[in-house]
Amino acid sequence: MKKPILLTLLTCICIAATAQSQTDTSKRYTKVPSGYLMVLKQGDDILKQLEEFAIEENIPSANFTGMGFVNVQFGFFDAKTKKFIPKDFNDVEMASMHGSIAWQDGKVSIHTHGVVGDKNFNAFGGHILSGTVGTGSLEVMIIPHDKKLERKLNTQLGANVLDISGEK
Repeated sequence: MKKPILLTLLTCICIAATAQSQTDTSKRYTKVPSGYLMVLKQGDDILKQLEEFAIEENIPSANFTGMGFVNVQFGFFDAKTKKFIPKDFNDVEMASMHGSIAWQDGKVSIHTHGVVGDKNFNAFGGHILSGTVGTGSLEVMIIPHDKKLERKLNTQLGANVLDISGEK
């Protein structure tokens, strides 16, 4: 009699935990005097959260900084091939993340770089291609601007560049 009850109880706990993690729609940011403070949780997709924020708050453009625990893929831009050389870093601490929010072809365009450190105090950095929050959290301070800025393809560089010449 005890085994079926225990099994049922464990099953309910697992289902509840799974449902809670899948339905976590809690707000990830709050307005502060200098802009917005975003606190991302373990497993959050960093770039996706920034994009969703920009759309929700109708941000014309912004700069941001951040720090916390991440799993991240950096890219080094090879000027000859016009492609990023990717490298993954897992279970590292984001010592510094800097970036900008702009628009390109009607969509949010995030450009961000970072520096991470590992448990041996080695530092690595580059353009952030993708990333999720690791154990702990990632705190991001976002400072919006009053002008809508666009990113445009610079064919000579083979890269998208923030265009301030046509600021609105």
